[in-house]
Amino acid sequence: MAASSSKKSGTHSAVLIPGDGIGPEVIGAAREVLDATGVKIQWVEGAAGESALKTHGTLLPQETLDAIVKYKVALKGPCTTPIGGGHKSINVSLRQGLNLYAAVRPVRSIDGIKTRYTDVEMVIIRENTEGLYSGIEHEVVPGVVEALKIVTEKACTRISEYAFQYARGHSRKKVTVFHKANIMKMADGLFLKCARNVAQKYPDVAFNEMIIDNGCMQIIKDPSRFDVLLLDNLYGDIISDLCAGLVGGLGVVPGANIGEAGAVFESVHGSAPDIAGKGLANPLAAIMSGVMMLNYFGETDAAQRIKNAYNSVLASSDPQIRTRDIGGEGGTKDFTRAIIERVKKK
Repeated sequence: MAASSSKKSGTHSAVLIPGDGIGPEVIGAAREVLDATGVKIQWVEGAAGESALKTHGTLLPQETLDAIVKYKVALKGPCTTPIGGGHKSINVSLRQGLNLYAAVRPVRSIDGIKTRYTDVEMVIIRENTEGLYSGIEHEVVPGVVEALKIVTEKACTRISEYAFQYARGHSRKKVTVFHKANIMKMADGLFLKCARNVAQKYPDVAFNEMIIDNGCMQIIKDPSRFDVLLLDNLYGDIISDLCAGLVGGLGVVPGANIGEAGAVFESVHGSAPDIAGKGLANPLAAIMSGVMMLNYFGETDAAQRIKNAYNSVLASSDPQIRTRDIGGEGGTKDFTRAIIERVKKK
């Protein structure tokens, strides 16, 4: 497991990637909230997405990658990858280019966010570098396309180790691996074998395995039975969004992509160009991702102050300080201001 930064109470450095659409608004809000804690962060702005394509001629400029390599940490807004034209996903390029092998997505029920579920508290750990997302595909003959699912023992073992170390380090009690080894006996079979081998080294953490189609049904029936979920790349992508739907959607969950050399924290929702510039965007996911970044820095007190602040805002009955997507009448600035006021009172 990639160790978090142990540096505290000094000046931290982080690359700030505003992204596209509502990205600059929500990332700007997250920066304001983080700065309000008093934690000193040297922000180095980097470009990515359609905006970078216009200014740099590429979706992911080398200078942005170089900055992340140098400073080890980035806070990223949603970026748009144009459909068609041969453009590779920015997120996939970042994860593979920087070897950010672990995607971490905490999902929990929040007071004030109304859904049919009230007891969701799980973390999705997703292998981030291979599987079907390796992007190796070709047309065998006209009308027949073949895609290769790349699975290696090294990557499967590494992500399994990360999941169990995360569980142990965060006082989690159980890791459940989702797979389809009954059909893909070699590919998913290897993933499952590696998870089983690693599980034997962690007798203090319960281990469970579940065929993914059954797992999807069980999550919907009773999400409270799950704690840490361990999945390959494609399954993790699907399940993390499914679980976000249990607690209110992608706008209320954070995300992180972590490797040995650093980490990129990001709100995983889209760039929502239809509301960009209107002051309507909910910055919560970006702020929560910033909280994960603070914890990575070791600034746990500041992280908790922000968490307490947004919990208070979300529990408030005042509709003017909540954005419309979560039942309020306010905008981005109203929500951000309310959080900052509570952060500064602590």
